[in-house]
Amino acid sequence: MAVSIVLVRETASGERRVAMSPETAKKLTALGARLLVQRGAGLPAHFTDAGYAGAEFTDDADAALAEADILVCVQPPDNARLARMKPGAVVVGLLAPHADPARVDALVAARLTGFSLERLPRTTRAQAMDVLSSQAGMAGYKAVLIAAQLAPRYFPMLTTAAGTIRPSKVLIVGAGVAGLQAIATARRLGAQVEGFDVRPETREQIESLGGKFLDLGVSAAGEGGYARELTAEERAEQQRRLAEHLKSVDVIVTTAAVPGRPAPKIITAAMVAGMKPGSVIVDLAAETGGNCELTRPGDTIESGGVTIAGPLNLPSQGSLHASEMYARNVFNFLALSLKDGQLTLDWNDELIAKACLAHAGERRA
Repeated sequence: MAVSIVLVRETASGERRVAMSPETAKKLTALGARLLVQRGAGLPAHFTDAGYAGAEFTDDADAALAEADILVCVQPPDNARLARMKPGAVVVGLLAPHADPARVDALVAARLTGFSLERLPRTTRAQAMDVLSSQAGMAGYKAVLIAAQLAPRYFPMLTTAAGTIRPSKVLIVGAGVAGLQAIATARRLGAQVEGFDVRPETREQIESLGGKFLDLGVSAAGEGGYARELTAEERAEQQRRLAEHLKSVDVIVTTAAVPGRPAPKIITAAMVAGMKPGSVIVDLAAETGGNCELTRPGDTIESGGVTIAGPLNLPSQGSLHASEMYARNVFNFLALSLKDGQLTLDWNDELIAKACLAHAGERRA
């Protein structure tokens, strides 16, 4: 029998992305898979049931889970849902094992195979499956739009009958995928943009997008494309120089994060106090504690005339395109093992091995 791939509605609060798009549903069917979709599962991302050509539909999510050979998801299902799945089934998604250690235990107890796509190695071969990059791009884009909305000023320079309006000075902290998209978006809006990252190799990327590289004299180049942790002396010097620079900045978007760890605190309360009234901080790292000391995850607050926003799950705000990209990532991962309607896992493939959290009742994380 053909492998059954199941899509049910996401249950996490505010989640509007879905793990299978009409485009990838067609591709999965072409690989011989049977698709079982809960009615309305795609609607939060504006995908109607009619778009899922060739799929079977059900109103009963629990019944669908019980039939699943493969469950594709965005946010991890709760542990009770995992327990309803049949032994040997596969779960593919952003399973965030660092957020809930009991999740891996639930996968082991139910004898499920769990693939957490954020664990994929950052290699050339894995780029088409890189969910962190595809979703971070949307987050960086939306963060700048939020900043522009909150700022009490124009972003571009304007010449009017009432005089010339200077462009806003925007600083993007962190030059990963989210930061680079934020730089590009702020430039499109006409702002004067700077980018800051402790990895010196990001200078060329920032400048290629029209931003100016902010050099604070501290380098923290690490392995795997991530920054290493700064020493106490390096951090103190970085903060001293940054605090002085922030006095002239109108908008800050912070994007510095390391998967599985609390976000580094870069913007202190003292730095915020030194900023101009009317300045704005949008903290993309709010979900892991925030890069700003005053950030309240999920809230927008004001401190000394400075507005500080800590939005959560920004990719979900661009649910249609974020879902299209995420679904392609999921499809490309499944395509490694899916042929003629059957799933065959090659444990010698590093992409499969490194993404796996649990298999056949054993922990792999």
